[in-house]
Amino acid sequence: SLFDSPAERYLKARQSVQRFTVTQLGECCSDTQNHLPRYVVHSYNFFLFPSTLGVTDVEFTLSASSIQFLSHYGFDYNKFLKDGIPYMNEVQEKILSQRLSVGSWKVSGALGRDALRKAIDEVTCWIAAAEEEETMILQDLSGCQMFEVQLVLRRALKNVWTQPLEDKKVMVKKVSPQNRWLLENSPYDCCQKEQILLSARGFTNLFQTLVEAKKPLVGHNMLMDIMHLHEKFYKPLPESYEEFKRNIHNLFPVLIDTKTVTKSLWKRFPFPRVSNLLEVYAVLCSSNLNPKDPAWPVIALASDCSRYAEKESPHEAGYDAFLCGSVLLKSAHLLLCRSTADAVEADPSFPQYLTVLAEYLNKVNFIRGAVSSINFSGKDAPCQHPPLLVVQVRGWPGLNERQIYQEFKALCRFDVKRLSENQFILLSNKFNHVRLVLRDYKHHPRLRVSVYRHWRHSPRVNCLLQVSGIVALWSLLAFVLGGAPS
Repeated sequence: SLFDSPAERYLKARQSVQRFTVTQLGECCSDTQNHLPRYVVHSYNFFLFPSTLGVTDVEFTLSASSIQFLSHYGFDYNKFLKDGIPYMNEVQEKILSQRLSVGSWKVSGALGRDALRKAIDEVTCWIAAAEEEETMILQDLSGCQMFEVQLVLRRALKNVWTQPLEDKKVMVKKVSPQNRWLLENSPYDCCQKEQILLSARGFTNLFQTLVEAKKPLVGHNMLMDIMHLHEKFYKPLPESYEEFKRNIHNLFPVLIDTKTVTKSLWKRFPFPRVSNLLEVYAVLCSSNLNPKDPAWPVIALASDCSRYAEKESPHEAGYDAFLCGSVLLKSAHLLLCRSTADAVEADPSFPQYLTVLAEYLNKVNFIRGAVSSINFSGKDAPCQHPPLLVVQVRGWPGLNERQIYQEFKALCRFDVKRLSENQFILLSNKFNHVRLVLRDYKHHPRLRVSVYRHWRHSPRVNCLLQVSGIVALWSLLAFVLGGAPS
């Protein structure tokens, strides 16, 4: 709603982020070269799945329309479910660490318990007749199951040792008590607590590397993205909007939202007004845009990312990350050209681009709300909306916000909020809609529309005026009666 403050919108979005999971994450980084092509791009596409190793079983929601949307664009659900990289936030990691320390962790899920039961049966049947140093192989274990099977077997059987192999296999060896002690205290044991945590963290390890690098984090319309990053890889989202802003700024001191940048770009340049990331990229790659500029940034995909050069893959995370980085470079170059009267030097540096982007840094686009963007390094600036309208209802009892919305929907779009029993506030982001409604409803028999005046229409002001009037009346009455002769 246009009435939403950033804090109100954050609380709404927080509920959604807590319910849904991240299925895919794209990352794109580039190497700057001293010769053309100057930017060689490496784009990565990660399938993710919540860690199931020793933590509370994670529940998440799947939206039917989202599944349909991703299926249309070729999303590989088998890869997501079977080979998704695990991840966890700091709270989940702390719980797992404590359980590993005291040996109280549990196998989560029926699939894990079935695999464990099968492995124990195989080892129990084999070990009775096996000689010391003899080995056997357990097969078809997933990443988490490989750790779970080894931990349970080692705890249950003191004369075995385990070691992971390639292709989801685990080797089981019959050993003597002395040899078992030496192996347990070896620094190369893959089932030590630190190694298990490293594996369970999965993609979170890469997230922590990105945080430590303190590089600019670039996204397109990225509010929900950074909320998911906070919830899934750092800590559960706090209730406080201001605390969320502080946390994100500490993690990523420089945020660049290409949606915020291009919204400003469309006002400065005579480009088609598009908002979809792929459409924005197409406009900025247009052949009639600075065709003779020798300094125009040239962007090439690295050889291991050639699939994206040969075929568009919209809504695949790695490809969208590539589009986002390309849009940033091209937008920054246009702004650099506009900011200088002289010709741009042959090879502008990325720090020069950051300089012309300074006014957009840490300002993340805010869709239809009380502000145009969220400022992660300061206070949010209010949005300049058209004036509010107030609708006075006469002879139409029981009217609600939905019915008011439907009444004006045919003419233009407004967000509606009830002001009192028979008054509603209308808010639009288009001045011509305000003028249109004021004109067309000037003589409406049941709905009287006028510009909202706080001193006139605010229930609080009206209440204050009424109380003040009563107090003034009683004061006057007391003065008159008090001044009368006895």
